[in-house]
Amino acid sequence: MGGCDVDGNLNQDKFSAPMPWIGIYVAAASLACLIAMAADVIHGFRHWKLWFPCKFFSINATSLTLIGVAIKLSVDLNTPMPGRQDQLAKLSSSVLICTVMGNTMPSLGVMKNKEIMMNAIAFGILVITLIVNICIQLATGAIFVFCMEHAFIMFIMLVLLIMMNFSALTVPVCKRYLEHKFNKKYQLALKEGRDETGRPLVTKLKECLMKHWMMAHTSSPQFVVGRSATCTASAAFCLLSAMILAEAMLRSYLMPWSFTFCSGKSDYKWSTTLVLTVQTTAVAVGTIGPASRWFTAINFRCAKRGNKSYREELKVEKYWTQGLLELKECPLSMRIRNRHCRKLVHGTRNKLLDLCISMQTGNVIVSKAIQLISIFIVSKILLCCVFCKQRKSKVKTIFNDSGTESQPNPKLDLSRYVLHLEGEDALVHHMMRSNCDATDHWFRRGKKLEPKYIMKLLKKSTLSQGFKGVANFDSEQVPSLDMEEPPNCWALPVVTLTSIALALSNISSSSIEELISGVHEGLMYINFIENYLDGKEGVTNVRKAAITVWQGVDLYHKWLDVDLRKMSPEGKSSKEILEGLAETAKFIFEESRKKHMTTNACLRDNPSKWPVRELAANSMYRISQTILMNYECSINQTGERLFEELNVMISDIMAACLTNLRLVIKRKCLSIGIEEREEGVRHAVYILGKTENILNILDHRIPPSMDPHQISCIDEWRSLHKDSPLYFPSPCPSEGGKASSHFPSPSPSEGDKASSLSSDFYLVID
Repeated sequence: MGGCDVDGNLNQDKFSAPMPWIGIYVAAASLACLIAMAADVIHGFRHWKLWFPCKFFSINATSLTLIGVAIKLSVDLNTPMPGRQDQLAKLSSSVLICTVMGNTMPSLGVMKNKEIMMNAIAFGILVITLIVNICIQLATGAIFVFCMEHAFIMFIMLVLLIMMNFSALTVPVCKRYLEHKFNKKYQLALKEGRDETGRPLVTKLKECLMKHWMMAHTSSPQFVVGRSATCTASAAFCLLSAMILAEAMLRSYLMPWSFTFCSGKSDYKWSTTLVLTVQTTAVAVGTIGPASRWFTAINFRCAKRGNKSYREELKVEKYWTQGLLELKECPLSMRIRNRHCRKLVHGTRNKLLDLCISMQTGNVIVSKAIQLISIFIVSKILLCCVFCKQRKSKVKTIFNDSGTESQPNPKLDLSRYVLHLEGEDALVHHMMRSNCDATDHWFRRGKKLEPKYIMKLLKKSTLSQGFKGVANFDSEQVPSLDMEEPPNCWALPVVTLTSIALALSNISSSSIEELISGVHEGLMYINFIENYLDGKEGVTNVRKAAITVWQGVDLYHKWLDVDLRKMSPEGKSSKEILEGLAETAKFIFEESRKKHMTTNACLRDNPSKWPVRELAANSMYRISQTILMNYECSINQTGERLFEELNVMISDIMAACLTNLRLVIKRKCLSIGIEEREEGVRHAVYILGKTENILNILDHRIPPSMDPHQISCIDEWRSLHKDSPLYFPSPCPSEGGKASSHFPSPSPSEGDKASSLSSDFYLVID
């Protein structure tokens, strides 16, 4: 019974039966690492970042767990693994962890200080455990071939661990230093932007973002770690470990007589072949990134070293040891009563820190020495490539001179905005040259996806009359459902007006779909703007109400639980539809109020905390009543006339909101930390490309009396309209009794003849 056979002996076959499944589990974990590293390689090539940042595979709890499973065969102390595939699988597991360390070192830059410490300790425990287990297996004979290879791999593992941990010590110092330089360069860019007047808005924004991109990219912590001497040296060790695995595999297959393997089969059976195949592929793919970093660094250093002495090349810059020196100067955090014990602890700590400083110095010198050795090895090949490239460039120049002369496009000099550390002066030109076109690339990509439906909506806006729809969608003459009114946001009135437009009768399906598409595109930008600019407290629930309502309108043509298509049966006038929506909204508001007031009496005192249904119902009630009061001539006619009026109001609100785009695009570059700043600037450039024409249309349309804080708030726009009667033209002209039509966007010739109201609008970038 249980684990014994009929003779009472231990049933080994029964216990070893699940082992192939464990092998599959190890192969699956290795495959996950392979996929993540391959994704980083593809991402690096796609964005032409040949230093290959760690976007998908970095050091964290998930990756450490996967690695722990993937190296299971190397830490297995007592399972017999007699065959060639079994022994190679043990070696490949050890090489895999070297590949992972070399591949993921740049990810140290994106971690917070506490994360760096915890992940470094966890990785250290994992590596030390693996080294101890391999030593035990070498002593017991569980590993009986490839002993030299295992010894070299253990040495490389230990060196990579030291390089990773000591590189992690410099990350906080580098971040602090580069953040300080970024702030200084930002002030310089700000001053230059103020001095430039009379230029198109998009051109100034684009040049501003080019400066921000160069600063963000060159100060990106991943890029800083990736171009460091220690990361380059770790890439060389990673490449060496892959070569050791390749050597062992080739020698075992091409020279089988030089090995003596044991007879019998492993308990893992055929699964070791699967593990070996997956892990070998993972090592090959994972070596691409480190090898590229190594080769790029050597290529540049070889061409630029010039007459520098070896002493200058091996100089240890201050930032490598500054963190340890600052730690040494800090007093002890714990208080020990006995003075002699305090002295002993203080002295011991300082001795340990001195040891760490010496090790860090040696680590940097060794890393730079590896760079010099690498340059010496491959310099002839690189110089040959440079010579061929120069010859090709000369031939091309002669050919261009013989024909028509081509004037090169002048490019913005961004060398002042390259942020670099001590000892990286020679890298400035290289970093500027290799990344100056990144903003053009993302700008063009954004321009290809220009939002066409918003452009159609903006043509209906009353641009020359100050976006009068911002004031006209809600009237103070409408009686309130409660003593106080909640604050406004940009999205909720747009969603409510769209819901009313969908409920009207005799509207073509193409017009409805076009409106929905335009509002859907517009809400993406409205939400984008409100996320960055709307600092007004209490609008969170209002924005949530807009999102909730729009989801129902967009997917099901339903406002809350009301089917908008059933609001307009045959023969029902627009007035009846609006009255029905107002009554329904009032009913929903009162029902929700009865439900929530019994459980939360403070809702009456704070309208911003009303439930979503109450906020949506209040908006629908007020807007429907406003339209009934102010647009009587339109609602008494066909639904098409009111539909056009609603389109104008929606367009006006969107246009007024989109005037904040230029502020958001600039603020996005500063509102995020140094770790995500590069991604933020790239997204800002992409948004600028998508909205170039929108910004050109809305340029010089902001009232000069409004400051940036007021521009971002819809209530401030409404206050401005209240103070200026020019913004309230009657929606129904007195002559002829006809309803007013919408106000189209003025042509350039009309804009020149516009009144002083529109000509006073201007836009300042600061």
